[in-house]
Amino acid sequence: MRPIFRSTIPLVLCLSPVMASALDLQPGVWEVSSHNMQVGGQAMPGMEEMLAQMQNLPAEQRQMMENMMAEQGIKLGAGGVQMCLTAEQIKAQEIPLHDPDSGCSNEILERSATLWKFRFNCPDAQGEGETRFVSDKEFTTQVKGTYNGQPSSMESRARWVGADCGTLRSR
Repeated sequence: MRPIFRSTIPLVLCLSPVMASALDLQPGVWEVSSHNMQVGGQAMPGMEEMLAQMQNLPAEQRQMMENMMAEQGIKLGAGGVQMCLTAEQIKAQEIPLHDPDSGCSNEILERSATLWKFRFNCPDAQGEGETRFVSDKEFTTQVKGTYNGQPSSMESRARWVGADCGTLRSR
């Protein structure tokens, strides 16, 4: 597996440690795509490149990656990482984007109907960010901090794909 792909997926998940929720977000499948990702002043591959790398893996490696992601309640979609959000998770505002066993924590610093500001701390990443709610089917997040001791930043967009999660389990 190419080193860029191996390090970029964890980076996407670490730098997006909290998916803030407005009470009226739609339950179902959400797809999160990242862009403008930088570590140590160096641009990291965009979501399209990561998805292309995944498709170009030998079938056995691709299946191994897909199984590993499925265990964490995520899968790769056409434009990003997909996850299932239940109505219960949205109502309780307990919607983790990171693996619950990752050692990450977050704190909401400010909360309104359209903007949440937060701080996060993971074993390899720390920083602050904000989530802006565009509608009940879309929100954007900007994060700045450090990843493995280097300055990092990322922007992401989450969009609702559909109500039926199919075989994708919630996290």
